[in-house]
Amino acid sequence: MRTDVTFDSAGIPLAGHLYTPSADGPRPAIVVGHPGSGVKEQTAGLYARRLAEQGFVTLAFDAAYQGESGGEPRGLEDPAHRVEDLKAAVSFLTTRPEVDADTIGVLGICASGGYALPAAASDHRIKAVGTVSAADIARVFRLGADGTQDPAVFQSMLDAAAAARAAEAQGKGPQSFRLFPDTAEQARALGGKHGYEGFEYYRTDRAQHPRSTTCFPWSSVDRMATFDAFEVAGMLGDRPLLMVVGREAVTSWMSVEAFQKVRGPKKLSWIEGASHVDLYDKEPYVGTAVAELAEFYRTSLAV
Repeated sequence: MRTDVTFDSAGIPLAGHLYTPSADGPRPAIVVGHPGSGVKEQTAGLYARRLAEQGFVTLAFDAAYQGESGGEPRGLEDPAHRVEDLKAAVSFLTTRPEVDADTIGVLGICASGGYALPAAASDHRIKAVGTVSAADIARVFRLGADGTQDPAVFQSMLDAAAAARAAEAQGKGPQSFRLFPDTAEQARALGGKHGYEGFEYYRTDRAQHPRSTTCFPWSSVDRMATFDAFEVAGMLGDRPLLMVVGREAVTSWMSVEAFQKVRGPKKLSWIEGASHVDLYDKEPYVGTAVAELAEFYRTSLAV
């Protein structure tokens, strides 16, 4: 069953979908975070629903400034607040009668896979961490999805972000940049499978949603400049980690880097043939990932 819910994150109301299984009594729960520019109705909601079918209470929600959640400017990607959102979602779950407050895990998809690590590192209520196509969105902007971007590119973005802040101070209104091109032809012309896949997922009938973010305020960029999602991964201690990665994902280097920093129980699970975005919604990849995640959370949360 799905229930629309709202809860607070540092003064900003967040909108979520709470999925409950048919089983009675307090159950283990999983917070599911969406990718950068995503909303709860897309891949996060898919994984939340599928894991609820496996017996977990799950919560997919829109990050602050995005989707149906509150906050201005719209579309802002603020890493610090994204981490806070995950912890606020845990707080909300502890108030629910359907949830065993001592058995709560987190699942982060794409950018939320990065945010899940500092959230869990700093919040011991999170007993297990799973990721799918994990990415540190700050690394993506600084280094590119494949890690080979010329550093000068991000420096030019910081120049633009500085100019945007000055323009906003002069009363010129919110300054944003577009995340995706208008057409498939333009997306292909940019080069690289990953860029086209993002366009296909977010800007076509495959998964397009009217509340999905298509622009980031420029102030997102300087908020990302010094953020590092993986720096504190070692602080997970003895809490278990499962990272699900597509073998064909150009972003897989980030999961590998984060995995190497974790000293406790951990597993890096490769999905053969899958790209980064394939794991958002394509079968058989999602089914394989869900089965692996369900077994991981059963063991880690002692279902």
